[in-house]
Amino acid sequence: MAERAKVSIGTVDRVLHNRGEVAKSTKKKILEIVKELNYQPNILASTLASKKSATFATLLPQPPSEEGYWAKPIKGIHKRISELPQYGLQIESFTFNQFSSESFVDAANKVLELKPDGVVLAPFFKKEASVFIEELKELEIPFVFIDSDLKEMGQLSYIGQNSYQSGLVSGKLLDLMVAKGNILVIHFAKEMDNQNHLVQREKGFYEWFKNKKGNDHQLFTIEIPNTDSDEWMEALEKDITSKNIQGIFVTNSKVFNVGQLLQKYKLEHIKVIGHDLIKENVEFLKKDMVQFLICQRPEDQGYNAVNKLFRSVVQKREIQKESYTPIDIITKENVDYYKEFK
Repeated sequence: MAERAKVSIGTVDRVLHNRGEVAKSTKKKILEIVKELNYQPNILASTLASKKSATFATLLPQPPSEEGYWAKPIKGIHKRISELPQYGLQIESFTFNQFSSESFVDAANKVLELKPDGVVLAPFFKKEASVFIEELKELEIPFVFIDSDLKEMGQLSYIGQNSYQSGLVSGKLLDLMVAKGNILVIHFAKEMDNQNHLVQREKGFYEWFKNKKGNDHQLFTIEIPNTDSDEWMEALEKDITSKNIQGIFVTNSKVFNVGQLLQKYKLEHIKVIGHDLIKENVEFLKKDMVQFLICQRPEDQGYNAVNKLFRSVVQKREIQKESYTPIDIITKENVDYYKEFK
C-alpha cells in the first residue's frame, strides 16, 4: 500500500513546474496530481486552525467509593482526554443516584443547560432516559451509551456488553455447577421495569434453562431495593432454605451482599455468579464463596465512548454503531491478571 504523503500547494506547484505544465494548471490537473500523491487532509491542522475546542458531558451513576464500579468509566474517559491535549477537549461530569430516577432527571437537566457538544450516557432509567434523549436530539447533541443499550434511540454508538448474551453465559455456567436443586436470580435494584440492562440479563439467563432439555431446576426471581438494614438477609435466608436454592445469579455488581449473607448463615455450599471486578466482590471470589464474576471492562467502556464522540464530533469521521465488549469470565485463579482489579 502506498505511503500517505503530506501535500502542500507548494508541492503541487513544483510537480506542475517539473512537468512543464504551469500554464495549464487547471483545477482538473491539480486534482489529478493530488490524487496521484495520495493526499489526505490534515485533520489535526484543520481542527487547530478552527480554534474551537469541544466540551463533552458525562451522565453516570455516582460511585459509592473511589473503587466502585462507576468510578472506572470516568477513569477511562479522563485517560482518553489526557491523550489529546492539543485539541483542548473539556469534560463536565454529572452523576445521579442509581436508586433514584428523580436524581437522574435533575442531573439530566443540568446537562441540557450546559448544551455540550456530546454526551456519554448510562441510560439507567429507561423512561426518564428516553425523555432526556429526545431533548438531546432536539438540540442536535450526539450521545453515546455505555453499560446499558436502548435500541434505535438515535445514539451515535453503544459501548458495553450484550446484556442478553451475558445472561445466557451466566445461565450456562450456573447450570454446569448446580446438579440438583433450584436457582435464584437476585436484582439488587428497584424499579426493575426501568432497568433495561438488568432485565436483559435476566431474560438471557432464563432463556438458557428454557431451551435446555431435561432441565430439573426451578427458577425464582426476587428484587431487593434496599440493603441498609439486615432485614433483607433474614428474609432471603428463609427463601433460600424453603425453596431449596442451590445456585444464585446476581444481575449487577452487588454480589458481595450475597457473599456476606452466605458467610453469616454458613451457606457456603451454594454456587454464586455475579458481575464486576470491584474490591468487595473479589474478596468473596478468592474465598470461593463466589465462583464466577462476569467482567464488563468499565474503564475501556469510558475510554472508547469518549473516543467515539471525539472521532465523530471533532474529526468528523463515521464510527461503528455498536461496540460490544468481551464477556470475560473471572475466577479466583485468573483475577490477578486483570488490570481493572489491580
